[in-house]
Order: sequence, then structure tokens, then C-alpha cells
Amino acid sequence: MREEVIDGCLFSSMIFAGADNLDANRKLVNDLNVFPIPDGDTGDNMFMTIDSGADELSGEENGEVGTAAAAAARGMLLGARGNSGVILSRIFAGIADGLKGLKKADVETLSKAFLLGVDEAYGAVSKPVEGTILTVYKDAAGYADSRITDDSTILSYFDDFVKELRCSLERTPELLDVLKEAGVVDSGGAGFFYIAEGMRDVLSNGTSKAERSSSKTAAVKVDISRFTEDSELKFGYCTEVLIRLQRSKVDPETFDIKPLEAWLKENGDSVVIFKDGSIVKIHVHTMTPGQVLNYCQQFGEYLTIKIENMTLQHNEHYAKEEETWSKKPHKAFGLVSVAAGKGIKELFSSLGCDEVVDGGQSMNPSTEDFVKAFRKINADTIFVFPNNGNVILTANQAAQIYDKAEVLVVPSKTVGEGYAAISMFDENSGDAGFIANEMKEIVEGVITGMVSRASRDARRDGLDIRSGDYIGFAGDTVYVDKADRSEAAVSLCERLGAGNCDILLILRGEAVSEEEAERLKSELSEKYKKTEVIVMDGGQPVHDYIIVFE
Repeated sequence: MREEVIDGCLFSSMIFAGADNLDANRKLVNDLNVFPIPDGDTGDNMFMTIDSGADELSGEENGEVGTAAAAAARGMLLGARGNSGVILSRIFAGIADGLKGLKKADVETLSKAFLLGVDEAYGAVSKPVEGTILTVYKDAAGYADSRITDDSTILSYFDDFVKELRCSLERTPELLDVLKEAGVVDSGGAGFFYIAEGMRDVLSNGTSKAERSSSKTAAVKVDISRFTEDSELKFGYCTEVLIRLQRSKVDPETFDIKPLEAWLKENGDSVVIFKDGSIVKIHVHTMTPGQVLNYCQQFGEYLTIKIENMTLQHNEHYAKEEETWSKKPHKAFGLVSVAAGKGIKELFSSLGCDEVVDGGQSMNPSTEDFVKAFRKINADTIFVFPNNGNVILTANQAAQIYDKAEVLVVPSKTVGEGYAAISMFDENSGDAGFIANEMKEIVEGVITGMVSRASRDARRDGLDIRSGDYIGFAGDTVYVDKADRSEAAVSLCERLGAGNCDILLILRGEAVSEEEAERLKSELSEKYKKTEVIVMDGGQPVHDYIIVFE
């Protein structure tokens, strides 16, 4: 297939195919984790990110490549999960910038756009690390650009691009010792390779019609019995629309969304509105969705419309969360944390968190998950505690998007760090910057140990780890490997200096019984008589024990 130029339809097809190919190989990507426990699931994060971009394309008329690229980037921005997902979304944001306003792009223009993706991705990371997806993408974009001649086509460009992706990916263990020790290549780079391979295959197979494969997720079954002939509409309708502003109605370039936002707030609640070029995306909870549709149509025409009776939402917690529509009292500071496990969520709520975002290890929240939490808080400044190293970039991206309040991300990498900072939160100074710095200092002084079951054999930190054993670790260092879970916890406490602590807070995971945790408490209390040992039911997955040293 000799494609001299790429249009929106072809670009969309390539995104769809890239998402499908990553989906088919995401378990392989997940299994490349350098840490021998379920560790962020890079393949899942990257797939959900690009799939969000594909969803935006499914609702668009994508004749122009600039329009299609912008839609895909917009979807990935909100759907980004984990560090790899955020970097992926920034790559496509750079590509979209390079293709902005174009109906079609030749190979040289496409290559320049891909090079912009390099700059955008590196700019998203405060301390870029070579040997990751950043390096793999940079090498491929540079190599493919250097190979362009007068005879080059979109296909020949992608052949070179994919070829160098593979070569660079194979070199990543030479750049990162942790990859070499684990005997794997970088998982984020591998995920991008599968995306690019799928995009290239569209060109080589001669398929340019934009179509999506059947959904990989089973359709949500709606329980219509929850709204009967005698029911009262209490929660209203979750209404989401995508509008293309029309020149016959408004000037898309100068259109101001603030008056529209004010009208939506008068006629609904939970309003989120974004403008991207001539596209306006609206989310609102309203009792009268028809009135919203009629009002908004004066500015343009609809690309997509989704209206759901919130009583029938498939998420069983959704209706409870939205039951009270009245605005919360205004305050100076709000708190958002990330947690997995009923007990840990309740702990953070009891400490004063306004919203606890569901997520953590192996189940990273998206940018949009954070934005939804932010808009439920009526505060001048919102402090965010990601509580996982793989969630910090996503939280930062959400903070950049949200403009209704100042959002400051405290870079907590563990539940223990978040717990310590929030429990010592002091707003008396009234200075958001001062408070944020105090929280960062607290985070830096906290030690959090974890005990988890090894998912595979591994050689790490001088230990021969066997699949099924329990490893005790803090940060990126594994200290113990034991066949018995409690023994691993006791040994980890010894290695991390539990005897020097005033308090040991132990959060037991969903796999640990109350009786087992109490036996561990007794053993540690006997061993460290001057240390108060507190055990709580965290209910967290993945980590059998989370131990906070205070």
C-alpha cells in the first residue's frame, strides 16, 4: 500500500489497530515487571490510555488528520493511567500539535509531528530516565526521520520506525541495571512497540477504513428493576455530550465557555466542561437533559450524546455518592488521597480526606478519576496524595487540567507516607505553599515496609526469590524472602529498625485473617516492648502487610 499522505480516516484506523495489537499482547507487557509482584500492570495502563483515545475517535467525523489526532490525544489525556500511560498521552499530544489544522500530512510532516512527541514526552517527566519508553520512542522517531528520502512513503517511515523501536527496546537493559538484573526489557517501551506495530500493519495490509474491533469489555448489564413505575427520579441524569462548534452559529476560535458553564451550573450540578479547538466536551448532572441539549445546540451540533439515569448506573456506589447534590461548604483547603482496600479508605476518610480515589498497586486511577474527585470539593486549594510512585504523574497531569482550584500534589509513594502526612496536616498557617512543603518533608521521613507474595522467580538485591514466597521490601529494595508470611513481616521489621520506633502501624491485607494478624502483633509487641504495635484491617489487595514505621 503506497500511502503518500495520511488523512484522518487512516490515522483513526491506525490508532484502532494499535490499541487492538496492544490489547492482544498486554499480558506479555504486564509480565515484564522488574519487581516480582503485581506492579502497576503497564500493559493494562497503556491499553486503557490508548483505548480512551480510540473511544474519542469513534464519536468523531475524522476526515482531517489534525482533527483525528486532536481527538485521540484528548481521549488519552483524560484516560491516562500510570506513568507509562501519562507518557503515552503526552507523546500523542505532541503528535497532535504537529498535525494541528491539517487535512492531510505527508511523510515529512508526520515525522516532524512524531519528533514533537519526543519533546512533549520528555517535558512531562521531571527527571527523565533513559532506558525507558522515552528512550525507545526518541530513538525510533530520530532514526525514521533520518531515513526519509524523496521516495519515502508513510509505510516506509513506519517500517523504519518499528524496526528501530525493537532495536532500541532490546538495548534498554544496557541502560538500566534494574532491567538487566531482572532479565527483562522496559515494559513501557514494549507496550509502545505493540502499538506502533499495529499501526504499521494497517498500512502494510492495505486497510484504511476507520473501524474498531468489537469491544474487549463485556457490556454492562443495567438493572432496570431499580427504577419502577412507582419510582421517583431523585438523582437525575448523567449527561455527557461532545459538541462541534459551528461557524454558522458562533465563532469557534473566540467562543468563551464561561457563560455556558454558568448556565449549566444553574440548571444542573457536577459540571465539567472543556474546550479543545472547535470541540466542547460537557459533563453535567441534570433533572432535565432535554433542556440542556436544546440550549447547547444553539452553539453547534452534537458528535456524541450519552444520557444515563443515575439510579441505573452500573457502579453500585455511584448513586450513593451523588445522592446529595447540595454544594459542600466552601473551605480553604481540601484533601484527596488514593487508596485500595475498604479499611484504608475508611482510615483516610477518618483523617479528614474529602475524597478517596479508588486505586493503587496494579489498579492505577486515570486522569479523569482525579478530575472527578477535584470537582466534588469546594476549596481554594486541593492537596493530592497519590500514595504510589506509579500514580504521581497522573495526579500531576490532572492538576494541570483542573482550573477551578489550585491543586498541589504531595509526591507520596506509599500509603504509609500519605497516612503520616495527612495525619499531621496543619492548615493554621493559611499558606498553601508552606503547607505543601511541610507535607513533603514529612513524606521524605517516613519508612513504609510491605510484605507481598512473589509472582515469579527472581534474583534481586542479593536474594534468590522463589515464586510463591513472601518478600519484605521498602521502596525498591527487597530485604527478606521467606516461605512464611508472618516470618517475612517479623524479619522485615528487624531489618528496618522497628525497635527504634514509637509506633508500628500494621495494615493487614485482604488475604490475611484477623487471627493471624493478632498473632503477629503479639510477637512484635513481645520483641519490641517499647514500641506500640497497632493492627488495622486495611483490606488492601497485593500487599499482605503494609507496615508504617513511626
